[in-house]
Amino acid sequence: MRQPWIGVVTYHLADGRVSAWRGGAFAIPEAYVDALRRAGARPILLLPGEDAKADELLGRVDGLMLVGGGDIDPALYGEEPNEATRGIEPDRDGLEIALLREADRIGMPTLAICRGIQVMNVAFGGTLIQHLPDVAGSSGHAAPNGEAHATHLVKIAPGSRLEEATGAEVISCSTHHHQGIDRLGYGLVATGWTDDGLVEAVEGERAWMLGVQWHPEDTAADDQVQQAIFNVFVARATEEP
Repeated sequence: MRQPWIGVVTYHLADGRVSAWRGGAFAIPEAYVDALRRAGARPILLLPGEDAKADELLGRVDGLMLVGGGDIDPALYGEEPNEATRGIEPDRDGLEIALLREADRIGMPTLAICRGIQVMNVAFGGTLIQHLPDVAGSSGHAAPNGEAHATHLVKIAPGSRLEEATGAEVISCSTHHHQGIDRLGYGLVATGWTDDGLVEAVEGERAWMLGVQWHPEDTAADDQVQQAIFNVFVARATEEP
């Protein structure tokens, strides 16, 4: 089996975030890279601010992965920022939305994680809950202060791509986010939920496109169910279009 190239959009790190480096940086946490490599893929970084168009960038890879990060600009779904909104990167928002729409158009396998599922929803006309603590009954999605992550259960829709990947009806997931999906975008189907009713997984109706609100990369090294999400994604990217 050949090793597919997976395009991964990076964070932009501001000046001073990396000690002893002059200027900013582009990066992704290594847990994402490790999970893709265990699945047999070769990650390639896609940088916000590129002049290239989405079709040109995706023409160089076999699959697309979006990872965690700051909040999406609420103006992109018609709202004013909440006082808790943080970490907006306009160039990253624009790049990821363009890539998602192109991936859907050409049928490219796509995995969108945490911030990624939120961008995925906005890209297709959906909206977000800007701050979950403001919503009654929404709790347990962010890690307590000083802890690496929290965990909660996600119930999976029968017959979904997520169930096919994990082979499970309920899975335990690592979570740290303060926003979530509100109105679902066009052409998207919810396939995973927490007990409080928050949508935790979304799939595209056409292409193999899966978004998960939790962080499977956090526990994938020791949890075969979470690693399976990367394995199936990479397997789809290996298939000829």
